[in-house]
Amino acid sequence: MAQPLMPHATAAWLVDNTSLAFTQIAEFCGLHILEIQAIADDTAATKLTGRDPIRANELTHEEIEKGQADPDYVLTMHKEPDPITRTKGPRYTPVSKRQDKPDGIAWIIRNHPEVSDGQIGKLIGTTRTTIGAIRDRSHWNMANIQPKDPVTLGLTSQRELDAAVIKAQKAAGTPAPTDTRFDSDRAALIQELRDERDQHARDAEAALVAAEAGEVDTSDEIVPGIKDPFKR
Repeated sequence: MAQPLMPHATAAWLVDNTSLAFTQIAEFCGLHILEIQAIADDTAATKLTGRDPIRANELTHEEIEKGQADPDYVLTMHKEPDPITRTKGPRYTPVSKRQDKPDGIAWIIRNHPEVSDGQIGKLIGTTRTTIGAIRDRSHWNMANIQPKDPVTLGLTSQRELDAAVIKAQKAAGTPAPTDTRFDSDRAALIQELRDERDQHARDAEAALVAAEAGEVDTSDEIVPGIKDPFKR
């Protein structure tokens, strides 16, 4: 069953403006009956502003009247809400994260200066004016801006950031950076394996010499210096 576009706000309006049973409102809005009770008792975390489902073309007066006349009546939505689609333009950023945008912009400018203002604007959902102010350090809050990874801040995804960096590097004709953090570890591991191999060779040679001199019992050896592990 389709639900209102803003179920909690719609429920608040129905509680305040109709005599519908809580079960009817809960079923229509797709909420738990305890949520409806909380809205009615004003014990919800925040006071909701009601949303008129009649003006939204989701319910009709006649449908509400049928429900008020019969507590067992199940309300039927008049028209399903239009789906929210992504439109062209700046990326939408939740209000709680908008204060983090300058930090994310500063991080990209510092770590990937080749990324254009247009790319940054699409990644973080901001304006060229803001980006330019941070680039030339004329932003009004520059003293408090701390470069932070926009992916960690939740402003963009790692895949989108990587794609933008690669595109910018390609346009600038610069090669993608190579991660050399593990080069020293790799070299150390190779040297360790070589040392172990050389030590095994020396041990085998010493055992062979000792065997030839009759200093050790070689009756249970598979090859010189290596005993049969299944022989006790």
